Amino acid sequence: MEQLEVRFYEQAEDELLKFAVIIAKAKGKWVFCKHRDRDTYEVPGGHREAGETIFETAGRELREETGAIDFELKSVCVYSVKGKTRANETLEEESFGMLFVADIFSFEEELHSEIEKIILMDRLVDNWTYPLIQPKLLEEAGRRGYL
Repeated sequence: MEQLEVRFYEQAEDELLKFAVIIAKAKGKWVFCKHRDRDTYEVPGGHREAGETIFETAGRELREETGAIDFELKSVCVYSVKGKTRANETLEEESFGMLFVADIFSFEEELHSEIEKIILMDRLVDNWTYPLIQPKLLEEAGRRGYL
């Protein structure tokens, strides 16, 4: 079994923030993405590009992965994942990101990314792409009063 440790922080040095993950809702329902190469679901998010603020990354990823065109975005906290992942090459490596929540008010007609489809759900999905990470992010956002 993979050993991953998810940690939460109030802040971190900006240059450490490599990812933005966005827990989104639309019309009171959870918004999940299905990547075209996987049979699992995830919340929107992705890597920060050169020259972007982490807030800009969150907005871009939310637009790209869900087709959101009108939304409100709020930062929750910094998180890190320690252990071997697609981003970390060793068990000791720790990568940092910023967790956000979003309310989506409207979507484009079609998606223009690697995301095959989005689904709106009354409850959380069971088949997570990142089951050792993303449920913990939702739990922390709820604990902090954002959900």
